[in-house]
Amino acid sequence: MLLDVRTYTCRPGTINKHLALYAEKGFGPQTKNLGQPLAYLKTETGNPNQYMHIWVYENAGDREAKRAALWADPDWIAYTQASAEMGALEAQENMLMNPTDFCPLP
Repeated sequence: MLLDVRTYTCRPGTINKHLALYAEKGFGPQTKNLGQPLAYLKTETGNPNQYMHIWVYENAGDREAKRAALWADPDWIAYTQASAEMGALEAQENMLMNPTDFCPLP
């Protein structure tokens, strides 16, 4: 199992507008191609301009194939263009992680 943990930082005051755009135009094509995320989270404490999502893949090959399909989806491309036009995103951090043997995910 491979987890793709992504943390995004928005410009102050734009996170809700950005997440609304994603809910309207990005969530559908992303879940169509990647499946349901393990989690999609907004910050409760810490930086109020950050959110995180976690995607689960069988392995690196599964991730590569699903992400290639995502980037070939015209609806996803339309979302990324609308997101870029909005200009809300400041930073993105990605980590690929594996669960430990003593605490596996279901």
